[in-house]
Amino acid sequence: MKFIFGLLAGLVRFVFHAILLAFVLALLAVAGFIYFKGNQPMQVAQVPAGMTYWQFMSDRLDAAQEVEPKRCGVGRLVTFGVLAPVYSVVYANIGLHPGGFLDRISQDDQNIPTGVEDILWHNIPDLWWKVFEKISWSMLARHTPACNFRPVEIAGH
Repeated sequence: MKFIFGLLAGLVRFVFHAILLAFVLALLAVAGFIYFKGNQPMQVAQVPAGMTYWQFMSDRLDAAQEVEPKRCGVGRLVTFGVLAPVYSVVYANIGLHPGGFLDRISQDDQNIPTGVEDILWHNIPDLWWKVFEKISWSMLARHTPACNFRPVEIAGH
């Protein structure tokens, strides 16, 4: 009996470690994808030519420090950090499933992709990244009635 419980405990430990390893590898793959895509020129029409996502975010962090009142810039960045990841997943899902539940309960937004419902599964990460870039631009660079950052600038230009 002791042998069976020992074998069962070893099996549970192995499965736990395998799941943990798969989770860590998935996190590393996502981080690598974001790092790689962040170093590519952004695909948003209004972005200065050749500007990468990391350059854009660096510029927006600088702009947040320049805006008055200071809490306005910090609040905008916190809102972006909380909402952009969620919105990008939801908006990509709406684009992939037009007429679905999320589409029916969401209001129209220019950041929701159209005509993408038939893309292949391996193109979904690229679709998500495009949506994430558009949301980033909308939340941090677009002119709004209040709390406006300065226009986007590429450092050294």
